[in-house]
Amino acid sequence: MKIVVLTKHVPQAIGEVSYAEDLTVNRSAVRCRLADSDEYAVEQAVRIAARRLDVQVTALTMGPAGAVAALRSALALGADEGVHVLDDALHGCDAPATSLVLAAACRRLGFDLVLCGTASADGAMSVVPAMLAERLAVPALCYCDRLHTDEDEVFARRHDGTVVEDLVASMPAVLSVTDRSGEPRYPRFEAVAEARHKLVRTWTLTDLGVDPARVGLAAAATAVHRATRPGPRPATVPGTDPTAAATRIADFLSERQFL
Repeated sequence: MKIVVLTKHVPQAIGEVSYAEDLTVNRSAVRCRLADSDEYAVEQAVRIAARRLDVQVTALTMGPAGAVAALRSALALGADEGVHVLDDALHGCDAPATSLVLAAACRRLGFDLVLCGTASADGAMSVVPAMLAERLAVPALCYCDRLHTDEDEVFARRHDGTVVEDLVASMPAVLSVTDRSGEPRYPRFEAVAEARHKLVRTWTLTDLGVDPARVGLAAAATAVHRATRPGPRPATVPGTDPTAAATRIADFLSERQFL
């Protein structure tokens, strides 16, 4: 069984980083870490691996060179290996472009289950899991509070405060988990040291077969927006006497007791 866990490198103190800095992915001047919500996804992947003997857990991230720190954190939490999609063209990616790149990476890795957090701490849009499932043409189970798997199906439960939903899907599938799914483990010193020696592969957009023009600032620069200015609206409907039109409007309003 192959599990891919999406991990994102986010600013250490989100309140100290301006939105403009985040849009330009200019994070060299701030301390960053693995997103809190992604820790829960890694934890669920490790728990599944503990109950089965045939599980390979791969942590996947995309972003600048510093994003490899998110992978190292995921490896310390129990992931087996990491993949870093690193390319200058990724600068300024939005959610559709992010899902495009991640989908290509998941296809290359092969997967039975893709686990994600519910939302990143910086973007907080909560749309990438659903977009990713759509691109991969697999079921999406989002905002899951509990999950477990059997041979070829995944079972999940979510609770919105009033309604409890039990969900089931055939694998492969994409799941996003909430902070109610299970507290992430604290990495042991031995695990942190071991994570430094686990395999981390670096892929470019060329490796994934993704056209750089479809992502990042290049996509924004080539987008064409056309707008036409409407012509002036006539003051009255052609052929209509203004007095007769005013009379009809007054009658309409009177019939409905507006006058």
